[in-house]
Amino acid sequence: MLSTTLLLAAAAALAVQNVSAIGFDQSAAVVGTLMCQGRPAGNVKVKLYDDDTGPDLDDLMAEGTTDSQGRFSLSGWTDETLTIDPKVNIYHDCDDGIMPCQRRITIFVPSSYVSSGKNPTKTYNAGVIELAGKFSGEERDCFNRRK
Repeated sequence: MLSTTLLLAAAAALAVQNVSAIGFDQSAAVVGTLMCQGRPAGNVKVKLYDDDTGPDLDDLMAEGTTDSQGRFSLSGWTDETLTIDPKVNIYHDCDDGIMPCQRRITIFVPSSYVSSGKNPTKTYNAGVIELAGKFSGEERDCFNRRK
């Protein structure tokens, strides 16, 4: 009985340790343009994540900054057992006065834009986003300042 329990415990530990071996590569791509009070929002940090729940931390898939015209393009992949939930976090100071840290807004990418493999086959166009004003679910972030 004890040996059966030990064998089951060892098998469970091995399965948990190798959970990524059962997952599969998935990818997403997103483009968009950020504006601040009607002007291009250049040099704004953007990050593409797989949004995970529970004790599993979000997986960073790609990061970058907007160009001088406020445009961004991100593409990335991760290995997951379930379909990924891609999101883009935008860290900015538009219309922010002297508040500490940065404003963070999140845009979720529809699941129909998730591709199998490491190279996305479709790109989600988030459109033109005006950063001035308040967004539902907006938070402050002190860990993602521009360098």
